[in-house]
Amino acid sequence: MVYRNPMMDKPAVLIVDDEDGIRKTLTVILNENGYDTDSAKNGQEAIRKANERFYNIALIDIVLPDMNGVELLTKIRETKPKMRKIIMTGNPSVQNAVGALNNGADAYIMKPLDIEKVLTTVEEQLKKQKEEREIAIKHFERGRLRGRIDVLGRESQALDI
Repeated sequence: MVYRNPMMDKPAVLIVDDEDGIRKTLTVILNENGYDTDSAKNGQEAIRKANERFYNIALIDIVLPDMNGVELLTKIRETKPKMRKIIMTGNPSVQNAVGALNNGADAYIMKPLDIEKVLTTVEEQLKKQKEEREIAIKHFERGRLRGRIDVLGRESQALDI
């Protein structure tokens, strides 16, 4: 089971690409595979949409008309750190990959897109998101337990006086 927004039945994916064909193709394929999708044709639209609702994952083209995909990664990471971000590029290079990963990309896939690779990468990122959420919940619960023990310890000391 993957982490899902409690307000939604399906994991939500934001597709950010300036090419209509890629946005439409990914939308159809992801919808057929049980994902709730939305799309943006540029970075500003992606930022606006990401601020309006929760997305588990963003698929981001590295070349956008208004900003570089790495710049978009940085802006989204600042406001939506739990969203998993996957960079897509038709111009693979070590420099692009390292830059994307250093600026908050969780994964990197190349165009032309291999649909099985896209689906596998999305599923892997959802699994990692779920694991991170479970760890955060455990840390929160441990912190609450420590707080109770500390309060009880102090109360029992007060009773001994």
